[in-house]
Amino acid sequence: MEKLGGPGAGLAIALENLFPPLPSEVILPLAGFTASQGRMDVADAIAWTTAGSVAGALVLYLLGALIGRERLIAVAARLPLVKALDVERTEAWFARHGTKAVFFGRFVPVFRSLISIPAGVERMRLPVFLTLTALGSLIWNTAFIAAGYALGARWHQVTDLVGLYSKAILAVLAVAAVGFVALRIRRSRTGRRTPGPTPTSTAHPAREPSDSR
Repeated sequence: MEKLGGPGAGLAIALENLFPPLPSEVILPLAGFTASQGRMDVADAIAWTTAGSVAGALVLYLLGALIGRERLIAVAARLPLVKALDVERTEAWFARHGTKAVFFGRFVPVFRSLISIPAGVERMRLPVFLTLTALGSLIWNTAFIAAGYALGARWHQVTDLVGLYSKAILAVLAVAAVGFVALRIRRSRTGRRTPGPTPTSTAHPAREPSDSR
């Protein structure tokens, strides 16, 4: 961190957006600790890491815009247990809550990176996307850098605490994914077992015996 300085920290955060296993929960407190030792300026660390967050998110936004809605629907139609209707429902949800999702998504591990892709697919206005991403990233980065600065040599305590938060989020996502797959499998089996409508037979009324005399 001392050798890379603020620009290096910003580059690491940009890569964290593209490769989530590279955790900002480690990079940011470490930058704060380095600043507490007088080997990095706090303001520079916050500015560079926020710029890195926006740059990484912009790459994913452009990737989503490149994929586009039609390609996404075509891919969804080929995936097992996924329907084109799922994409349409996601689009409708994003149209109502997209701004909140982009802003608050900056505080959720994994989701923090992935939310930029649907924003690009839906062609959210770029100035709005960049503003929301910058504000959310500024809050997140400042909090972690400040924590690392305050804790000093104990900066790793931030990483340990947020690690529990990240694991809880991942567990919730895993349960939701398993529930989604199980529900789709159950519905597909139910659909195959449901018998078609039974043909109705037309009954002819019994003929009364004729009175022949």
